[in-house]
Amino acid sequence: MTSHTSSYNRRWIYVIVGAVIHLILGAIYAFSVFRKPLESFWNISVTESGLPYLVFLATFGYTMPFGGIILEKIGAKKTSILGSLLVGAGWILASFSPNIYVLTLLYGLLGGIGVGITYGVPISVSAKWFPDKRGLAIGLTVLGFGLSALVMAPLMTYLILMLGPLTTFGYLGTFFLLTLFLLSLPLKFPPEDISLKSQGSIQSISTQSNYTPYQMLKTKCFYALWLTYTIGTTAGLMAIGISAPFGREVARVDPITSGLAVSIFAVFNGFGRPLFGWLTDRITPKYAALLSYTMIITASLALAFFGDGNVALYLIGFSILWLNLGGWLAIAPTATASFFGTKFYGKNYGIVFTAYGTGAIIGALTSGIIRDITGSYLSSFYMVALLAAIGIVIVILLLKKPVSQ
Repeated sequence: MTSHTSSYNRRWIYVIVGAVIHLILGAIYAFSVFRKPLESFWNISVTESGLPYLVFLATFGYTMPFGGIILEKIGAKKTSILGSLLVGAGWILASFSPNIYVLTLLYGLLGGIGVGITYGVPISVSAKWFPDKRGLAIGLTVLGFGLSALVMAPLMTYLILMLGPLTTFGYLGTFFLLTLFLLSLPLKFPPEDISLKSQGSIQSISTQSNYTPYQMLKTKCFYALWLTYTIGTTAGLMAIGISAPFGREVARVDPITSGLAVSIFAVFNGFGRPLFGWLTDRITPKYAALLSYTMIITASLALAFFGDGNVALYLIGFSILWLNLGGWLAIAPTATASFFGTKFYGKNYGIVFTAYGTGAIIGALTSGIIRDITGSYLSSFYMVALLAAIGIVIVILLLKKPVSQ
């Protein structure tokens, strides 16, 4: 018991390691800085330059259920190592791409699979080590993913200017591969018989209902969570994908300023994760979701009506949307554990996370098409506001803990 208690006291180490892993995995959130250079390099459209981003996020989202299965079979460390190898390979091989479609396959598909396998590992580890502070621990773990663009956007912008976009993929991929491998080594789950009651903040964790994936899929709560998660991520992922080009074309700022703006937005994305994780612990997933949707509607309508040439609104509106994407990446995993238990958490959250992939497709693809048709990104925000309003209705009617089995 002494060794178990000692391990329990050191459990914050897993949150820190998980946050750094997510910092690297979240480099996709800075992809918008590649889009203009790739458009010029290959003379491609806005929609085409967004294909790697769209495929990466969609693949990432839809691979998560398989990541959960692998995690249950081979454990945290080996699953993370496997995913890390694929992430690094995707970035490195992307540097040899002859066109945007090969780049989409190598970076978007291969890299997306790698992140899909790796992403859930640190979250599952934190969820099991912190049954008493689950929302906060998960929020801090995924903080790294949200803050990634803060570090990566200026670094990528500098490397692209110095080396070009393709060479930048290769340099970053080599660094990512080595670092992720090393960070995967300490990951592990707590012993099942570890004493948690001694912390005085939880009661009989063993009495919590644990739903298998099949049982979860039979509840109305799952579909409410999946739909609301899809809507929340649609708004945020759309904003992330067009942050830099929106700044240049609509707010009319220079390229350096738009790159710095992405770094500012990343702070809000990162902060939204522990903030909404903490809120979800305190006010339940239902009310955290309602707060998020209200903020999304307000920001979207403001940008749609008054965003043209408005630098201040560009900074404020996109900061709110990035904040709430971070929020949903804490609300949804915390709600999954709260509603369906932690015994099958890896598989269950993997299934819930397919909502993220759906949000990526809707957000990234629609914003690019609307931009190419209308000549502006502004119209996309009307759709986001409408979806968020629908989300509020779903939350009020259906998003509540299922009746215990």
